[in-house]
Amino acid sequence: MKITTIILAAGKGTRMRSELPKILHKVANRPLLQHVYDMSQQLDNNTITIVYGHGADLVRNTLKDLDANWVEQKQQLGTGHAVQQCKEQISDDDTVLILYGDVPLLKLGTVQQLIANVSHNTLALLTVNLENPTGYGRIVRDKSGKVTKIVEEKDAAPDEKLIIEGNTGILAVQGGQLKKWLAQLGNNNAQGEYYLTDVIEMAVADKVDVITSQPDTVDEVLGVNNRVQLSHLERVYQLEQAQVLMEQGVTLLDPARFDIRGSIETLGIDIIIDVNVIIEGKNSLGNNVKIGANTQIKNSVIGDDVEILANCVIDNAVIGAGSKIGPFARLRPETELADHVHIGNFVEIKKSSVASGSKINHLSYIGDTTVGSGVNIGAGTITCNYDGANKFRTVIEDGVFIGSDTQLVAPVTIGKNATIGAGSTITKDTPENQLTLSRVKQVSIADWQRPIKQEK
Repeated sequence: MKITTIILAAGKGTRMRSELPKILHKVANRPLLQHVYDMSQQLDNNTITIVYGHGADLVRNTLKDLDANWVEQKQQLGTGHAVQQCKEQISDDDTVLILYGDVPLLKLGTVQQLIANVSHNTLALLTVNLENPTGYGRIVRDKSGKVTKIVEEKDAAPDEKLIIEGNTGILAVQGGQLKKWLAQLGNNNAQGEYYLTDVIEMAVADKVDVITSQPDTVDEVLGVNNRVQLSHLERVYQLEQAQVLMEQGVTLLDPARFDIRGSIETLGIDIIIDVNVIIEGKNSLGNNVKIGANTQIKNSVIGDDVEILANCVIDNAVIGAGSKIGPFARLRPETELADHVHIGNFVEIKKSSVASGSKINHLSYIGDTTVGSGVNIGAGTITCNYDGANKFRTVIEDGVFIGSDTQLVAPVTIGKNATIGAGSTITKDTPENQLTLSRVKQVSIADWQRPIKQEK
């Protein structure tokens, strides 16, 4: 069976009060449309068509990597009109699936069940029972329970408005049938639009049964029309991800205060994550990892037995087994730490490698640097790697001890087992196994008088 998925994504989203097209607003740092597309990609033998309109250039440029047919709806004249733009993408024998670009949490299993209900004699419709169906089209059934039509709320009679079964707009049907009904659509309604929902009544008239199914939760089929709904779906999504991680053995000290905006490709055992941790991009967490509160990790590999203390930022970095990071440490892109490295509070590392057993514990900046094993870098040490135009590399060989408040002006190499005296500015390579320092002579002035504030 060949599936043609049509994702309707042309609307402006007026109630978002934003210049950004609605489908580009994000849940878990991914555009709403991206969520729908990613789920659709999991269907076998499926071709995806996206109907876009408002903010056309921005939408196409933002999501240019999506493998889909793009069809522009230059005038937004309703859902039926949107699907009419896709006639060339629909073959008679296809199963056509209609989805919406602002409904990001729809599950694959729900869609697969919907598609399974499609045949030559049936149309499959996803409905939902709502405590408050205001704003939804109502599913009208006859006395035997068969669906007869969908009536939009603005066109509904008072008794029809009491129906709690709402239309999600999500349906699946054979392509040949859909094309025939699309050609018959009119716009004689309160909105003056071409409603896709009118095909339900046409199907009934053609003696095609409408088979309904429902999602496991209402949240699956909720769309985004304003910031409140966007925020709600963000929290629903995050709690779902938290539950998956906990089922895989991760301890989350408060699942309601944890965000994952990407994935964890490799997940060890006995991981403990404190509150307000954000994980973005693609990551790997080893065994016995502990992550402190308010930490952000992005596109990073965290080895076994690593402890990351509170308030750290780890971005495109590799942390070796048994290392300890933070609190308040920042590891910037292309940082690679070997096993048993200590990076302490208010230390920033960028584009540097640090070998096993080395320590940078306090108030230091290490950039464009190769640090050997067993190195101890004192508080306030800075690698001066940028001259305003070019960047240069610093090499600190094995066993080096660098005293506090030291500046290493690149390019420079600190020889093996060298010691750098505190307060030094090093501009030349230093020899192995020797003490190197640069200080002005200390002078005390015996008869110096401290200035006194003058009386006015």
